[in-house]
Parts: sequence; structure tokens; C-alpha cells
Amino acid sequence: MVFGALGTGIVLLGTDLSQELPKIGISLIIAPFVLLIWRIGLFGGADAFALIVLAVLAPSITITGNVITPFTTLTNAVLMSVAPMIINVTRNTILLATKKNIFEGFDEPAKKKIVAMFVGYRAANPKFSFSIERKVGNQKKLNLALQHAENAAFCKKSDTWVTPGIPYMIFITAGFIVQLVYGDFVMSIFGDFL
Repeated sequence: MVFGALGTGIVLLGTDLSQELPKIGISLIIAPFVLLIWRIGLFGGADAFALIVLAVLAPSITITGNVITPFTTLTNAVLMSVAPMIINVTRNTILLATKKNIFEGFDEPAKKKIVAMFVGYRAANPKFSFSIERKVGNQKKLNLALQHAENAAFCKKSDTWVTPGIPYMIFITAGFIVQLVYGDFVMSIFGDFL
């Protein structure tokens, strides 16, 4: 509510409301895109509506002179959401280097194990995580299929492979902060090539 009130104030206190309204209209092209992502289940409804609200209340806000697109907060968030993968692969690599058998009981190809090292880790007592392990007969298997963000249940089984259940709102918030103080990561990278 506080953020909504601040955003509304920013829009209404703009130098020229007739200039702000077209910016808001252009920014709303993100709405069908994020609603589709929500329906597919890549993130929750609150995340989708947060991005839509940001598009309406702060369509092109930045303290830099860098280019901002309607997708800036989302693309910044996507890039920042790679951080847990880096943490996972680092943690798993350290465990393998110390001769820990993190894949004990699994009969999976090397490619699948490598992917699992990026998306998850073996947790002794998982909290706020989703299981990526299943049992087929007596064999343990890795289940790397996408799970719907709003329907998946947290894992309660101990000593199992999980993927962290980090709310995407954290990445959206971080992506918006980056938009404010830096601009668009993707545009700055590809702007050099254009």
C-alpha cells in the first residue's frame, strides 16, 4: 500500500500527466506477457500483478540516463535469479571435491546430474524447498520437470534433493532497484553490439 501510494504520487506529480499516460500505456505491454508466465506456473500471481502495478505506477523511473523498457524490471529480475544457481553449483562442486557422494543411490546420466547441480542440492533437513527427487521402484530418480509455482508443496522429507523455494518477488524487487540506480542490464549489454 505504501509503495502504491508513493507510485501514484509520482505519476500525479509528474510535470505533464498527458505525457505520463502514454508511457503507462506502452509499459502495459508487459501485462499479457507476465499473465501468461503466471498461468504457465513459472511464478505466482502476486509476482505477475506486482510487475503490472510497477508498469502502471513507475513505467520508466530511473535516476540514470540509461534506456528503460517495459520489460526492464523483469529482465533484471531474470538475470538476478541466476544467483541461486551459482550458489547451488558452487555448493555441490565443493561437496564433490571433498569426496561426498551427493548422488548416492541415483542411476542417472551425467548430463542430468550436471543440470541437478545447478537447480538444486541434497538437503539433510529441507525447509521452504521443493523436491526434485522421486522413487521409481528401488531406484532414486531426479525429477527436473517444471513445477507450477502455485501448486507445488514444500518438501518435508529429509536427506533429499531439493530446489530452493525462493519467492520471485525478491528478484522483482532487486530488479526494480537495479532499474532505479543503473537501468537495464540487457540493454546495456546488447547496446554495445548495436
